[in-house]
Amino acid sequence: MKLLRALLIAVIVTSLTACFGGEEEVSPADEAEEEKEVEIEYEEIEEEEENHEDTLSESQEDVVNLDDINPIPETIEELASQMPGPFAGESNPYEVTEELEEKMSLLGPMSDNPTDEEYELYLRYVYWLFADDYINPQDVIRKWEFASSGSPELPDDRFQFKENYNVEILLDASGSMGAYVGNRTQMDIAKEAIQSFMAEVPEAANVSLRVYGHEGSSSASDKELSCAGIEQVYGFAPYDETEFQEALNQFEPRGWTPLADALEQSREALSEYDASNHTNLIYVVSDGIETCDGDPVKVAQSLAESNAQPIINIIGFHTDAEAQRQLEEMAEVTDGIFATARDEDELKREFERAEEVLKAWEDWKEDNLREIELQEIYNQSDINNTRVNWRTRNTTTSVTLHQVFDILWMEFNYLTLDQKNELINKKDQMFDVFEGLVEELDEQMEEVSEQTIEDAKKSIEEQFNRRVNE
Repeated sequence: MKLLRALLIAVIVTSLTACFGGEEEVSPADEAEEEKEVEIEYEEIEEEEENHEDTLSESQEDVVNLDDINPIPETIEELASQMPGPFAGESNPYEVTEELEEKMSLLGPMSDNPTDEEYELYLRYVYWLFADDYINPQDVIRKWEFASSGSPELPDDRFQFKENYNVEILLDASGSMGAYVGNRTQMDIAKEAIQSFMAEVPEAANVSLRVYGHEGSSSASDKELSCAGIEQVYGFAPYDETEFQEALNQFEPRGWTPLADALEQSREALSEYDASNHTNLIYVVSDGIETCDGDPVKVAQSLAESNAQPIINIIGFHTDAEAQRQLEEMAEVTDGIFATARDEDELKREFERAEEVLKAWEDWKEDNLREIELQEIYNQSDINNTRVNWRTRNTTTSVTLHQVFDILWMEFNYLTLDQKNELINKKDQMFDVFEGLVEELDEQMEEVSEQTIEDAKKSIEEQFNRRVNE
């Protein structure tokens, strides 16, 4: 508007000068033409100012405030439950500078005299961009309870070994499972891990393999076909290596992800295996979120509450944050067990843990305490693994954030040297707190492990003695 007023004043001054300054007289035709030009310029300036106001409005909508970003974790529970950021696991931020600059453009350069709130905003924002996925100790403890299974004295009767044992694998065969991890597809890695796991299942157990998403393609035109593509390709039957391998080889990753309907079909199939005399286990191996409009959390809860009362183990294989959040919620509402696997070794490790539980089932029938005694070693290994996991992520993320602040200073000119150093100082204080949480977690897990082992030994010994005296 200032520009518009200046132009109008200039026109008025020019007109007054022409009238009173003795300049050459302007004809009515010239005057009309001049007024027309002024009107055109007025319209152009008004349009430019409207566009400028629109740009300001859009810019203001993109502003990120402190209230828009979650606080940095301060407790074990908060750190354990945090979701990975868009750059999680990225140890070299210099390789993603373009993507980083796009994200940081929402903040822009730090002001000349930043307040404590502005420092906090920068620290929070950068942290959540690179926040990593920490092992959840609650999932580890649930595994301990699961591994101590067998005693009729256990409060959760799902963990009591029954006369019959049934194991079903629900395998995601959607198109995303065709992605490569290293030089192999996720599907090839999953198939190999499942085959190895099934080879260790007790001979008396019935096993099943149910796949979903292996029909059609990931295109919208194939959605209906793919979402209906759920098939029990093996069992329930005793494990036969040749037949099971043939069942595994008959499908490849193709389409959408009907996880909810796959769980529903599993619920229907398990309905004939009542929990009163069957121990039922389900293993869900998935890398993605439900894409067929179902509600897998709701169906999983219904499955857990059914007469089969299965123990539901969920392995998120190479998932993103959204898929992990849904899978974790499924485990939460079913009192199930959730684990993440980023690569082939981690996926195999989760199935190896399941193998130990199956072996424990056989040993229980022989009234043998060997597995419970070994569980103390396994627990200690889990504690060590959790400690290393947390400390490694602390160290890696701390170093990465240091590099990010260097990039914001040297590459983007978003920070001064003093501002960069202040953010690094605040970052170091934050990770000092995180290290304290690691020590606190370590102590808590040691206490829980000791109590779990002692309770399990006592319960099994009492049951064993009763059987001997009968």
